[in-house]
Amino acid sequence: MSSLTFTLIQTQLHWEDKAANLKMLEEKINSIKQKTEIIILPEMFSTGFSMNPARLAESMDGEAVAWMKRISEEKKVIVTGSLMIKDNNRYVNRLVWMLPNGQMGLYDKRHLFAYAHEHEHFTAGKKRLIASVKGWKINLLVCYDLRFPVWSRQARHDNEKQGLEYDVLIYVANWPEKRSHMWRTLLQARAIENQSYCIGVNRVGNDGNGIYHSGDSMVVNPLGEVLYHKADEEAIYTITLHKEELDGVREKMPFWKDADPFLILPD
Repeated sequence: MSSLTFTLIQTQLHWEDKAANLKMLEEKINSIKQKTEIIILPEMFSTGFSMNPARLAESMDGEAVAWMKRISEEKKVIVTGSLMIKDNNRYVNRLVWMLPNGQMGLYDKRHLFAYAHEHEHFTAGKKRLIASVKGWKINLLVCYDLRFPVWSRQARHDNEKQGLEYDVLIYVANWPEKRSHMWRTLLQARAIENQSYCIGVNRVGNDGNGIYHSGDSMVVNPLGEVLYHKADEEAIYTITLHKEELDGVREKMPFWKDADPFLILPD
């Protein structure tokens, strides 16, 4: 049966300093000794969760995207994380799923964090991104998306009890410590309700607004059991997930077959 190896990078970020962040992250990636296939970076990994896209956003030909492409090619791994992108005179909080051959998948954050005025600076995305790797399906989402279960729900489209859409949920985040209990609880809930693995990668440390982030990056199995959790410290952690274990849970407890059929309609 297939396995897939992920490396989670929980790190502090240099506030609004792209060059410093890319240098720091490359050093961390170069320090990884274990064999890995997918490296996961936090939300807005090149700048921190800033509301200054007019000054900091880049095009898809920009420095951070080019850096992801180079790292992915050199290391022969998939690299993912989100960053500020200017696209057709609008700004988006865009997750990039970068493959070693230079191809990429893109997901623009759907749920913008109005509490921090994110909706005033960025445009919300409308389409999900579910990537394929070695027979695995991976649903890629960003931070505040975690609070909205419909957007991540395994969706049956009719009454024929179609199969599940994905096997792993990944959330990249800048989630503050004040709401860390919600972060940890919802990661487990998303894993249980969707019968999938769930990975959350968050930053640590204070941002430029003095907001502290405790990290609390986690890997959760489809039963909601925590396979990995780290708080308040920088950490690089590599874990291998096994499709055989996932399929065993789904076959033994096929709750997904009883779910409500629905469609998510475009705006």
